[in-house]
Amino acid sequence: MWYDASASEEMITPLDEFHLFKLIRWRILPFLLLCYFVAYLDRVNVSFAKLQMAADLHFSDATYGFGAGIFFIAYAIFEVPSNLLLARVGTRVSLARIMIAWGLVSVSMLFVSTPTEFYVARFLLGVAEAGFFPGVLLYLTYWFPAAHRGRITAMFMSAAPISGIVGGPLSGFLLEKMKGIHGLTGWQWLFIVEGVPAILLGIICYLVLVDKVEQARWLSVSQKSYLQRVLREEQSEKSTYSFGSALRTARFWQLGFIWFCIAVGTLGIAFWLPTLIMESGIKNGVAIGWLSAIPSACAAIGMVIAGRSGDATRRRRLHVAVPMLIGAAGLVSATIAAPSLPLVMISLTVAATGTMIALPMYWPLPSAFLGGTAAAGGFALLNSLGNVAGFVSPFAIGWIKNVTHSSNLALLAVAGVVTIGAFVTIRLPANEVDR
Repeated sequence: MWYDASASEEMITPLDEFHLFKLIRWRILPFLLLCYFVAYLDRVNVSFAKLQMAADLHFSDATYGFGAGIFFIAYAIFEVPSNLLLARVGTRVSLARIMIAWGLVSVSMLFVSTPTEFYVARFLLGVAEAGFFPGVLLYLTYWFPAAHRGRITAMFMSAAPISGIVGGPLSGFLLEKMKGIHGLTGWQWLFIVEGVPAILLGIICYLVLVDKVEQARWLSVSQKSYLQRVLREEQSEKSTYSFGSALRTARFWQLGFIWFCIAVGTLGIAFWLPTLIMESGIKNGVAIGWLSAIPSACAAIGMVIAGRSGDATRRRRLHVAVPMLIGAAGLVSATIAAPSLPLVMISLTVAATGTMIALPMYWPLPSAFLGGTAAAGGFALLNSLGNVAGFVSPFAIGWIKNVTHSSNLALLAVAGVVTIGAFVTIRLPANEVDR
């Protein structure tokens, strides 16, 4: 049982601290994980919609790749202002605004009929969602010190592969079973069914989330005092940067390049996975959905295990670089596995698992030295660089496929970028990031 609220914070034992962070984790993480699950689903469900949408609307691979990628250009442009606004007005209002807006735009995708409308809708979706992911990362630093952050970030980001586990079969079902109902195609129902939950979660976010430790009624006075002191002491140990001064450091841009390389791998796979499976001989949407869930399931398990290992060993660089190299090896293997579906699935599972494990393992690196305003703007700008990759990777793969009529060269190019990022990660100074 927790100590009395009037007790001094010096009475806190390691067991008390364990229960404190367990309480915080269960109060805020499940809801944030659900929000990210829906966000990621709405971001990449166009990869399944393409299976019908491209034929219905006569979109080429290049058209699809450009439309899938332009989302990230908008996200990159508006991400820093959105996150700086979040730091000013609070997480509750900002995340509610973001989720309601992106839900409305996602539903409106059902009206797309031309390439231009497709591009505009995807761009607006990026504008609407800008700031959500780095905003949540910033919010987590308000509640968890660095010693807990690898595991917490991994748990939060496991929503991405979980969305693949659930979203793949769900999207396949909607494509096959809902087409023709009320005169709508399967891909139109997909955007409706998967967009509405974001609107509902935005409303719930405004009602239930709290911005700061002192506003948490579910913590005692002593718990609040202890947590604030721990976080304050940690902030004082970080390098003191303003947002502008952080931009002038070589380390910041080195970290940005690493995130760009990780994003090239993860988003390239995410947007083309259903198509690559279809090219291996599977034509049924439901079957493609279930097969797409396999890499996501493996990635979700790997992320949680790596998160625990990263916090236990504090070898942050290796927990980023090694999964990246594994992911690159999977991509190379996929180029020689076709036309064998089992070998293609094994290769894509290794590629997706490796690159997706690197996602949460990356964020303790910049959070090791960025605090305050530098964290708010820095997290957003770093993620914006990844969103540039979100444009480059799907579009480049689509363009290369159009030119070569094969996926192999595109996958090798993605593997090369991911490999370079892994070696840049290893060169980071251990004393700055292995904390």
